Amino acid sequence: MSLRPTVDFLLHEWLKVESLQSRERFADHSRETFDAVLDTCERIARDKYAPFNRLVDTQEPHFDGEKVILPQATHDAYKAYAESGMLSAAQDYEVGGMQLPYTVEAAANAFFAMASVSIGSGMLTSGNANLLMVHGTELQKQVFAANEFSGRFSGTMCLSEPQAGSSLSDVTTRATPDGADFEADALGARYRLKGNKMWISSGEHELSENIIHLVLAKIPDANGQLVPGVKGISLFIVPKKMVDTHGQLTGERNDVALAGLNHKCGWRGTTNTLLNFGEGKYPVRGEAGAVGYLVGKPGEGLRCMFHMMNEARIGVGMAATMLGMAGYYASLDYAKNRPQGRPTGAGGKDASQPQVRIIEHADIKRMLLAQKAYSEGALALALYSARLVDEQHTGTPEDADVARLLLEVLTPIVKSFPSEWCLEANSLAIQIHGGYGYTRDFPVEQYWRDNRLNMIHEGTHGIQAMDLLGRKVLMEKGRGLQLLAERMQATAAKAETHWAPEAAALRDALKQVGQATQQAWAGAQPAEALANAVPYLQAFGHTVIAWIWLDVANSLGEDNSPAAQGRRAACRYFFRYELPKIGAWLNVVSSRDATCADLPEDAF
Repeated sequence: MSLRPTVDFLLHEWLKVESLQSRERFADHSRETFDAVLDTCERIARDKYAPFNRLVDTQEPHFDGEKVILPQATHDAYKAYAESGMLSAAQDYEVGGMQLPYTVEAAANAFFAMASVSIGSGMLTSGNANLLMVHGTELQKQVFAANEFSGRFSGTMCLSEPQAGSSLSDVTTRATPDGADFEADALGARYRLKGNKMWISSGEHELSENIIHLVLAKIPDANGQLVPGVKGISLFIVPKKMVDTHGQLTGERNDVALAGLNHKCGWRGTTNTLLNFGEGKYPVRGEAGAVGYLVGKPGEGLRCMFHMMNEARIGVGMAATMLGMAGYYASLDYAKNRPQGRPTGAGGKDASQPQVRIIEHADIKRMLLAQKAYSEGALALALYSARLVDEQHTGTPEDADVARLLLEVLTPIVKSFPSEWCLEANSLAIQIHGGYGYTRDFPVEQYWRDNRLNMIHEGTHGIQAMDLLGRKVLMEKGRGLQLLAERMQATAAKAETHWAPEAAALRDALKQVGQATQQAWAGAQPAEALANAVPYLQAFGHTVIAWIWLDVANSLGEDNSPAAQGRRAACRYFFRYELPKIGAWLNVVSSRDATCADLPEDAF
């Protein structure tokens, strides 16, 4: 099956993306230019990514003592992606961009994620450069961001440390001023960094001329002590190779060294590294310490980094979505062609009759419909959220503020729902293949392994849950949640004629979520309220996806094509099989159930 008809429907029939052409920023675009971008990305993904998905899984990156070695296919894919212009697709014409709506950029990148998420297509590089375009100086934009957009340089984000994991307040990487003239450097206030960073994707390779690390570190106080908590964190540009003010390599290596490659369950085609900063392996000007240039103000590093982190979370959600979609297409094809079993009639099964294809069995249809509901629903949510990004950047001040708040509430869902439920879709794809699905002769086991990472990186499930219940639904006196509820109510109102039971179910789910939110915080004790944050996240996510499916169903009108029938069935499936689950999840939230929180560790 081809992804393109689904993308075209969601962009044009549902989101009406052509309406963005009325915005001054997108005035040069049309359906034709949007389609040309999608055509190009679909072709590159088909030719340079999909044929090598298994290759990069089996030929893992390895270090030969000097360089990290990747298959030639990865080099070819990176080059093709960079030359397509997608690294700077949404940027201004003046910096080599296309001024493409982010909605179209996100849809175009979906083809790469489905073809081979493990090869990667520059999510961290574009996110790194986008952060610098907002928080960097003019020279930092020219020297670092512009070269990342062209593909000459690539980028990373260096947050986690071996001893700290996701607890960024506990990072110990130190940044000390580099000389008496440290503030006079044209590239930014110059510091020397010393510390270790773990789980750094694309932290070492030879795909690009240089690697630009964005590193979180703490500047010691006057007594040489690190400021506790996240308020002491600053952000630094640390290039792998030193550059001058024109972006040219000076020939000197920065003091950033590969300490080891992490060998992963999935995503094996992307290097994942432990990096040592400032250990003295590559001294700069005769001194140990990695040279880094301050981004923004001291102590505001996490605020700057959230620009990249939120973008990466949406990217992770899209990656998880497309892995779910890839498994769905693979298992659908298998189910249509695999004969096994016979139908049960009044007298039981007649062994003399020919076998039927497994897609004719009701339980196989159930598993296929679940995959479709999870994956296509998640894709619709991701593109809806991308459309909010365009609204935030180009809408009226009032509409932009609404989009901002909606994104605040939806981002944890865009990341978490696909990473849990599209992983479940991959599990169902294996189940449909039966014993063959558990072998490496079919791709579905790799899709599952690749997808298992997505519940962990860019903020674990638990972190997303605490962010949602502990911050996002409460911020600005709950206005974001209120705005989302208003949109859900509007969808339910439109659905009254043809989808009355589903409209009522959505209203009831919304009411349950609202009540659970209030009851969780009724005691005003964060530990009690957040003890069951993950069930809250699951219920909230299911309510959001139910709303998305109902909105999609509303857009179908009188269309009775097979594709429309499938979308209506996915909507019905989600409301009848999935949405009822939220009652159990929200019950423990509302009661602030302490079964898990209060159990002493020696009872396990």
